[in-house]
Amino acid sequence: MNPTKKQKLDGRHQRGERTRRQVLDLAVDLASAEGLEGLSIGKLAAKSVMSKSGLFASFGSKEELQLATIERARQIFIDAVVREALMAPRGLPRLWAFCDSWLDYAARKVFRGGCFFAAASAEFDGRPGPIRDRIAALMKEWIDTLAVAVRKAQEAGHLQMDADPAQLAFEIHSLSMGANWAHQLHGDSEAFDRARRAIHQRLSALTPAKVTLAADRSRRRTRRGRAEARS
Repeated sequence: MNPTKKQKLDGRHQRGERTRRQVLDLAVDLASAEGLEGLSIGKLAAKSVMSKSGLFASFGSKEELQLATIERARQIFIDAVVREALMAPRGLPRLWAFCDSWLDYAARKVFRGGCFFAAASAEFDGRPGPIRDRIAALMKEWIDTLAVAVRKAQEAGHLQMDADPAQLAFEIHSLSMGANWAHQLHGDSEAFDRARRAIHQRLSALTPAKVTLAADRSRRRTRRGRAEARS
């Protein structure tokens, strides 16, 4: 194959990937507000740059479209929450960054319908099948990430060693999801700050006095840096 043909094929592939990503971004936006079950190839074709036949060629079935949408939502979540938190130092600053970044992402409505995975979990928690299994796996992945961050904070001497990482991760996740619920259902503008204060109080109760102020300073630096980046 000569370079010219290869370049043409590469360019076609890049355009195809770009179009697929745009379609999935639209699918994520629709599903976050209207539910994954309401997502269909026909509805997506009416709102996207791809034809119905093109969407069938790309995804094959509604279930494949739903699974691809979940994977795209996962990548958006990683970009919005995980990558930012990983820039914080290991230990309590990083654990707090995970909590703070999640609350910030939900408050900013990175997904139009609030947290995509909160909505999808409620929609499919009682429906056996591949969609439920994938959502459950990703939610476990996030809670495990929090539990690992707790253990790293303990190893760094930032949290008491007798704290149960799984229990603390469960509590943090529950407070975050509760804030998303209150904001979405009741329009509670204070919900995320309430959750932030509750999580901070819970962590502070497990933190030796000598590192409490360091955690507070880390929180202020994280939020100030984010505000400056947006300005």
